[in-house]
Amino acid sequence: MTAQRAGRLGVGIVGAGRVGPVLGAALAGAGHALVCVSAVSQASRDRAEAMLPGVPILEVPELVERSELVILAVPEGELPSLVTGLAETRVWQPGQLVLHTAARHGIRVLDAARERGAIPLAVHPAMTFTGTSIDLARIAGSYFAVTAPTPVLPIGQALVVEMGGEPVVIAEEDRPAYAEAISTATTFSRSIVAQSAELLRGIGVPNPGGYLSALVRSTVDEALRAFVVTDEPLPGIDAAGIGAAGTGAADTGAIDTVAPDFEEGDET
Repeated sequence: MTAQRAGRLGVGIVGAGRVGPVLGAALAGAGHALVCVSAVSQASRDRAEAMLPGVPILEVPELVERSELVILAVPEGELPSLVTGLAETRVWQPGQLVLHTAARHGIRVLDAARERGAIPLAVHPAMTFTGTSIDLARIAGSYFAVTAPTPVLPIGQALVVEMGGEPVVIAEEDRPAYAEAISTATTFSRSIVAQSAELLRGIGVPNPGGYLSALVRSTVDEALRAFVVTDEPLPGIDAAGIGAAGTGAADTGAIDTVAPDFEEGDET
């Protein structure tokens, strides 16, 4: 499929959980063409229609065939079988960009696609998603972990910049530690807030979540202050020229076999 104008990509999104449609909407806002999205459950179909109105909902193999950039926004446990299954159906195409959003995996999980000529990118947004338009504003200034082969690293960085985020390069071997840091921060934060809110509820404080809001935000901000630094702009990123490397995805027609079945989930 050909991008509608120079530097723009035809984007297909596998998974309509809380992450995929939001990233798709952000890329559409940057001028990329949303080709299609996959959605299994009724809830995911409703979310896709709300966030990506008018974008066709297709089966995964057909979606991959039609897209220059394929976003795999599925649970990390689903990635290996999904990527391998699609490789077995021979739908990955030379020059096609394939991007996953899981925190723990780098680009090795995409080896089966890479062997077919696809270009692998691992891009994880470090934020909690609601799956609504609220997230589009939250992306601005949020950090994204980017892992990619050195020659195409600027493409992954530029995609993040176009979505409004800040790219941070994470080495392949550091992805497990990165994922642990993300999991610790989110799990600990949720559990502590829940525990505190239940204590307040137990003594009759109305709206305990609202009561804790300013306290938690100010405490977290103060705790983070010691780790906040100002970095120089990342070199080599040209957000307007994201398609400079080019993609060679071709329309190979329909196939009879399908990728492994899976249900959408949320990785962040």
